[in-house]
Amino acid sequence: MLKFLSSRSLTQWILFAMVVGVFLGWLFPKASYPDLAVVFTLLSSLFIRMIQSLIAPLIFATLVIGIAGHGDDIKKVGRLALKSLIYFEVVTTLALFIGLAAVNITRPGVGITPPQTAEKAQELAKNQGTLTTIVEHIVPKSVIKAAAENEVLQIVFWAIIFAIALTQIKEKHRHTLLEGLEALSEVMFKFVGIVMKFAPIGVGAAIAATVGDSGLDVLKNLAMLIVTLYLALVIFLLVVLLPIAYVFRVPIKRFGKAIAEPALIAFSTTSSEAALPKAMLAMEALGVPKRIVAFVMPTGYSFNLDGTTLYLAVASIFCLQASGVEITWGQQIVLMLALMLTSKGVAAVPRASLVILSGTLISFKYPVEAVGVILGVDALMDMARTTVNLIGNCLATVVMARWEGEFQEEPEARNQEPEA
Repeated sequence: MLKFLSSRSLTQWILFAMVVGVFLGWLFPKASYPDLAVVFTLLSSLFIRMIQSLIAPLIFATLVIGIAGHGDDIKKVGRLALKSLIYFEVVTTLALFIGLAAVNITRPGVGITPPQTAEKAQELAKNQGTLTTIVEHIVPKSVIKAAAENEVLQIVFWAIIFAIALTQIKEKHRHTLLEGLEALSEVMFKFVGIVMKFAPIGVGAAIAATVGDSGLDVLKNLAMLIVTLYLALVIFLLVVLLPIAYVFRVPIKRFGKAIAEPALIAFSTTSSEAALPKAMLAMEALGVPKRIVAFVMPTGYSFNLDGTTLYLAVASIFCLQASGVEITWGQQIVLMLALMLTSKGVAAVPRASLVILSGTLISFKYPVEAVGVILGVDALMDMARTTVNLIGNCLATVVMARWEGEFQEEPEARNQEPEA
């Protein structure tokens, strides 16, 4: 028995933990067992906090090494940034229109009676920033504060400037700093391996807390909205991401195996940050150069939120349908463009999607009462959109590696992460 248990992969343990979590959440609901619910929440929070603690040093070290470790990388970074932004905008635009088409076909908001007050939506909308503040937010006032608050885009910006400066100092000093950062990078990857041993417990606890809080009835509430989102995301995966994978000759079977564990973590914890380190390791092991992984993956979490963009299209029109407001296709497209712009660079904001949704609806003078309805099932929808965000960003790293002609068909053995 011990041999059988020890031979199970981390993916299998996570799947098992998810099933156990659903059962525990149903058996011990929060209303009847509040103390146990606190334990579930605590275990889930500990796992996510451990992962979050290594985000800043991991991204900083790998990105600086990727840029400053090679003399010709400055020009490559500029070219890679341009290609990445073009790719991100094309793919997220396609996601937006798929979501828009899906919600107009199924019309899940028709017949919903939104609450009479919109206090929660108004509260969320207060956090909505303007385009100016969002752009300004990219540049950190303090890199220490950016690292402490896991402001990924700010860390990326600062690391790029630091790496460029590092290329302009004496070889002796540059070599010393690069050696130290290389050591830091290796330590952080080992750190990821240690933390991931706790993943089944953290994932199972997260599922148990969600089910225990809302009950199995949460699977029935607003079922049409949830089904619409999930179907639209599946269509996006099949109609957009899969053809892209074929066009850029992505090894689909190997890619699917590589993203299995990060995707499960993203789905169960609804946290992109929790899955980011493992995803970066997986893409490097797949054959994507470290410099591309270190740049594209963190940047994608601000500019390539495929699942979130599609969700915003579905949720915004749902709110209007629930409020009995009909708008033309032209007005819908304008609303979508506004949502796309305001969603950039705010991934670190808690409940970011609802913040963006509420603030944008208010800025267009549309009713926001139905946002309160979405709150009840947002966790279930967050699971799906976070997972698609992760898959889309992992695919983007491989696409950029292919586009740059640097994808390694046979990755080095040292990049392979042993099964836990």
